[in-house]
Amino acid sequence: MLYKILAIVHKDIIAELRTKEMFSSMFVFALLVIVIFNFAFELRVANVKQVAPGVLWVAFTFAGMLGLNRSFILEKDKGCLEGLLLAPVDRSAIYFGKMLGNLIFMSVVEAIVLPIFWILFNPPLFSPALILVIVLGTVGFAGVGTLFSAIAVHTRAREVMLPILLFPIVVPLMIAAVKITGGLLDGQPLSEMRNWLNLLVGFDVIFLTVSYMTFEYVVEE
Repeated sequence: MLYKILAIVHKDIIAELRTKEMFSSMFVFALLVIVIFNFAFELRVANVKQVAPGVLWVAFTFAGMLGLNRSFILEKDKGCLEGLLLAPVDRSAIYFGKMLGNLIFMSVVEAIVLPIFWILFNPPLFSPALILVIVLGTVGFAGVGTLFSAIAVHTRAREVMLPILLFPIVVPLMIAAVKITGGLLDGQPLSEMRNWLNLLVGFDVIFLTVSYMTFEYVVEE
């Protein structure tokens, strides 16, 4: 099982290294969001650090959406999705392989964007608690997004359908992530935001389980 998952992840990474389509679009979009918001808020907002958490997660979310959109579209257009479904592997291996691939791409973009965000907004970013929140938020977003990407790829307006399906579901995840990020940037300990952290962890556990259980049915045409 693990070998099959890693084989799918390896395939996605090799394909991305050859084209760099997904990574380049995600990185450029996230960079544009941060730069534009920085200059816009610098002129109109007295305390830019108050809006910094929202800007950070908007960049992560919309950049991740671009990556998720391309995840199954490339497989579908090149006929690889049918090959994956015909392969003698469990559907859950396909799900976890694609999810881990999306998670890796998002994490790489986030690791590059964070220093740029720190330079522009100058918040106290690099703390273990904040890294934990970013990891939990990214895992939940990639897990649910992979499922809905598999659903949207079979529709005609697949580029438009994915955000319509995904954003209403991930609202609790984004709210919890922004709230905790804002509290950490203000110097609050993570223990004071335990309710939001529980929501973040609960979202990841519940929706990863649901995605794993339903992927076999939604991936079929």
